[in-house]
This record gives sequence, structure tokens and C-alpha cells, in this order.
Amino acid sequence: MDIAALLKLFIYLISSSLLYPVMFLLVVLTLWMLVCTGAFFAEWLERVRLDRCDPRELPRMITQPDNRRIFPNRVETYITKLRSMLADGAASSEIETENVLQEKILSLNKSLEKVGMMVRIGPGLGLIGTLIPMGTGLAALGQGDMTKLSSDLVIAFTTTVVGLALGMTAFFFHTIKKRWVEEDLKNIELATELVTEHLLLQTGGLK
Repeated sequence: MDIAALLKLFIYLISSSLLYPVMFLLVVLTLWMLVCTGAFFAEWLERVRLDRCDPRELPRMITQPDNRRIFPNRVETYITKLRSMLADGAASSEIETENVLQEKILSLNKSLEKVGMMVRIGPGLGLIGTLIPMGTGLAALGQGDMTKLSSDLVIAFTTTVVGLALGMTAFFFHTIKKRWVEEDLKNIELATELVTEHLLLQTGGLK
């Protein structure tokens, strides 16, 4: 057996061994996408129920909050934590406050990256799951095994559909969630500046 035949056999063994792991990953990612779907609609309902606020009133609402709820839970939690840290002296300097802000920004971006990766991973796995059985199916066609060919074609087409569906769903979620994250980051940065300045004025730390 020459080197070319050995290389072809080696590549064939690698590609054929990837089929079942790819199918397993597609199943796992489909289940994960169902969880993401539930979380997405839960966040959407939360945002729909928020009270609308004039942008000109937003600074006053941050420094002098009332009974209205204008921010989602993750923004409210951050503002509450920031007020507590500043009141207790845990974030007494500008650097410490900036570090808390950057940690929150990184956390929000990480949550967005998980869905963003699915936009590419889903169709990629679907394409791999298509090409592998197509190769074995063509080999079966050359041997006249139509049963094997039809079975491989079913696997090829279904993995394509699943992969594309995952990618399209992830792209939709990523687009909407990116807008939500940008809005939350804007409010978080504004709240950090206003709350820090307001508390420093109250304690006499800012002249």
C-alpha cells in the first residue's frame, strides 16, 4: 500500500469517526437552545413589564428612585450592590469602582458571546454532519447498496436542517440580546457615575 492510499484511509477513518460525536453535539446544543429560548422569553417578559421613563428623567430616577421599575433585574442588582459597596466603604476609590464596573461589563459580554458562538457552531456542525454521510453514501452507491445510501442521505439532510435551525435561532437571539446588553451597559455606566457622585456629595467627599 502506497503513502497516498494510507493518507486516504487515515482521513477517511478520522472523518467517519466524527459523525456520531457531531450528532451528539447537535442533540446537546438543541437542548441547550431550548433552555436559552425559555430564558430569552423570560427576559423579554421582564422588559415588557418595565415602566417607561423619559431619558431626561433618568438621572433623577437613578439618584432618587421611587416605586417605578424602569430597569431590568440585573441593572437593579448592580445599582443596589454599588450603593451598598460605596456606603460601606468597600469601593472608596475611583479605581475600585471602575473595577466593579468592568467586571459587570465582562459578565454581560460573556453571556452574549455564548449565543454568538452558536451562530457559527450550529451550521458548522450541520455541515460536517452532512458531508460525512454523503461520502459513505456515495461509496455505497458505487457498490449498489441503495439501502445504505438512503440511510446516509437521511442523516445528511436532518443534520443540515438541525444545524441551520440552531444557527438561525441563535442569530435571532443574539441580535435582540445584543441590543438589550448595550442598553443595560449604557444605564449601568450612567448609574455608576451618578451614584458615585451622589454618595460622595452626601458624605462630603466631593467638594
